[in-house]
Amino acid sequence: MPRTLLPIAMILGATLLPLAGHPEPLTELKSLKLEVPTSDTKFPTGTGSDATNNNCLACHSADHVLNQPSLPKATWEEVVNKMINAYKAPITSKDAAEIVEYLTRTKGTK
Repeated sequence: MPRTLLPIAMILGATLLPLAGHPEPLTELKSLKLEVPTSDTKFPTGTGSDATNNNCLACHSADHVLNQPSLPKATWEEVVNKMINAYKAPITSKDAAEIVEYLTRTKGTK
């Protein structure tokens, strides 16, 4: 039985393969109305809050960051370095150090 199914499957595959991946031609563009949540919340004032507000709010809301779990300093350093290296955040090394210290003070483990 499997020997008879293989030729049938090959014929069906060869017949249907040219039809795969040919969607209908695009005839009309539609704009979607999308509401993205926004927030005017800034990081609470303190040493390093200016660097954090100036660098992090470009991509994240303060609420997003402040709702993260409390993490040790080494983990906050990894997070900030990931933003710089993986996501190409234009953060200077001085600001990065201030952000890490701020996040460790604000959302660090006790």
